Amino acid sequence: MEHVSVMLQQCIDALAIREDGIYVDGTLGRGGHACAIARRLKSGKLYCFDLDASAIAESDALLAETGADYELIRSNFICMKDELHIRGVDEVDGILLDLGVSSPQFDDPSRGFSYRYDSRLDMRMDQSQPLDAWHIVNNYSFQDLVRILRDYGEEKFAVQIARRIEQVRAEKPVDTTGQLVDIIRQALPAKALSKKGHPAKQTFQALRIEVNHELDNLRAVIDQGLQLLKPQGRMAVITFHSLEDEIVKKAFRTACQDQQVDKRIPLKQSEIGQAEYRLVNKKVITADEEELKNNHRSHSAKLRVIERRTRQ
Repeated sequence: MEHVSVMLQQCIDALAIREDGIYVDGTLGRGGHACAIARRLKSGKLYCFDLDASAIAESDALLAETGADYELIRSNFICMKDELHIRGVDEVDGILLDLGVSSPQFDDPSRGFSYRYDSRLDMRMDQSQPLDAWHIVNNYSFQDLVRILRDYGEEKFAVQIARRIEQVRAEKPVDTTGQLVDIIRQALPAKALSKKGHPAKQTFQALRIEVNHELDNLRAVIDQGLQLLKPQGRMAVITFHSLEDEIVKKAFRTACQDQQVDKRIPLKQSEIGQAEYRLVNKKVITADEEELKNNHRSHSAKLRVIERRTRQ
């Protein structure tokens, strides 16, 4: 299946790309956003991060066609600040993060991300790391399974699913996504199974987040990104579920807060410290109607954009 970049034009508009700027795509994937940025550069440079070797290989060929100056860095985006510093870059004009899993990863049965295929439980974005979904399902305690299903999957039936996993793995390991889907179906009440949507969706989301430390990594990269932005530099982040979006919204809102002062102290507005950042769009950006019709991944996507103010 062809990978279609979510909210491509909105991202490009949000970044307000300068042809001589330095930009970072922290989630390269199959290169859709990166190529769009690269085509708008003349003397600028683009740095792209990804853990997936196949994504880097495919995107390299596409980026080469743009003629832009770019560098692909096989590393987790939480290493962004250090990796750029090694390359003599301590400030950038723009950062893009398109979170979650790319369509090719979901559509590759061997990666174990999808409940649509029966394959070994994996879900690693970085296939060199030891922790995978198989280890979590077969070795995490009942309490830890409940925790991640509740916290990362927002699964109402976390206890029932964790208990059924515990019962099944006591007899033999849970090796495949298909086996896990069967376990989930066995654990859920008939009323829950009759609802719209796949019954395994939330459990698979929870496992993927745990395997890849997605939420902790997101908090870390937002903090680094804010530090890296030049004055008038922008960071644009696309999220795909409420847990991600809440982290981005909270971090951006905090960064945009003016100095907190005691209201009883008589100060002029000019005497109150202004926030170093501002929200480019106070209201979250979502896909337009045309994209919603043509790209199913865009339905849950939310784009938030922040800008560093010009230093006074």
